[in-house]
Amino acid sequence: MRHGKKVNHLGRTDSHRKAMMANMASSLILHKCITTTLAKAKALRGYVEPLLTKSKSDTTHSRRTVFSYLKDKETVTILFREIAEKIASRPGGYTRIVKLENRLGDNAEMAIIELVDYNTVYVKGDSAPEKKATRRRGSGSNRGNKADENVDVAQKGIDSPVDQTTPATTIPNADSEGEKLAPDEEL
Repeated sequence: MRHGKKVNHLGRTDSHRKAMMANMASSLILHKCITTTLAKAKALRGYVEPLLTKSKSDTTHSRRTVFSYLKDKETVTILFREIAEKIASRPGGYTRIVKLENRLGDNAEMAIIELVDYNTVYVKGDSAPEKKATRRRGSGSNRGNKADENVDVAQKGIDSPVDQTTPATTIPNADSEGEKLAPDEEL
């Protein structure tokens, strides 16, 4: 009986599973994001997160401990130099698993596992706010600019006077409804 044993064997022997986890963890550290099956991604998260926590303290003992798991000198160097600096302030949860569509060949559940601090899509506030570009002159004067009138009219919900006075042209050989172009566009 396997009461209380939480290790997912992934259908492999112990030595094969340890070698596979070491290779996947090295790939995750090198590439910051890998695609694999959902079961392997969940097993990898439990394997690599303690190593990332261990990398926060850069001592000889922690380097040797992490090297015994990863078995790749370059990966250990990248982990302790680059990744440890980025995750230093994070108390845990260094990886994110995003589910994908099932694989076509065998309908296996696929997922992306990535390092949280290296994904630029979810990072908040690091980019500088864009400066609003205006073409107005002066701060409080409204000198009857056409653009200001159009903005005021658009805010009130009334059609702008420019749209009412200029006729629109129809496209030749169009559908029966007759698609219309603005006067500035050409055929």
